[in-house]
Order: sequence, then structure tokens, then C-alpha cells
Amino acid sequence: MCLAVPGKLIELIDNDELMPVGKVDFGGVARDVILAYVPDAKIGDYVNVHAGFAISIIDAEEAEQILQCFQQLEDIAE
Repeated sequence: MCLAVPGKLIELIDNDELMPVGKVDFGGVARDVILAYVPDAKIGDYVNVHAGFAISIIDAEEAEQILQCFQQLEDIAE
């Protein structure tokens, strides 16, 4: 089992690498993510990210629900 975290694709990075890369925002923290598994991802899409790879595109409503669950878990832990 793996954990994928949703984030919003905010930038497509133009590089000479073999794999496409984009900058994904995770609640104010942006990270470079490999987009090889989601070639149709566009700026503004939410993607599930695992180990630095975007593994699927999800709709905004589903992403928000997941992020709310993460927030509830954080609140419980405090």
C-alpha cells in the first residue's frame, strides 16, 4: 500500500530531461514532480503524488476532501 498526496499543478517546467516535470503546490509548499505518468496534466489540475511522481489526475472536489481528511488527522494528533 502506498500513500499519494494531492497537490495542484502550478507550473510546467521546460527542461531537456527525458521526463516531463512540473511544480506542484502542496498547501503552500511547492515541489518539482515528475509528470511521466500523467502526460495530459495541465496547470490547475490536481494530481496525486507518490515518491516524486504524479500518478493520477483527480478532480478538485476529491482533492479537497482528501486534504480535509489530512487536516482532521493533524487536528486529532495535536
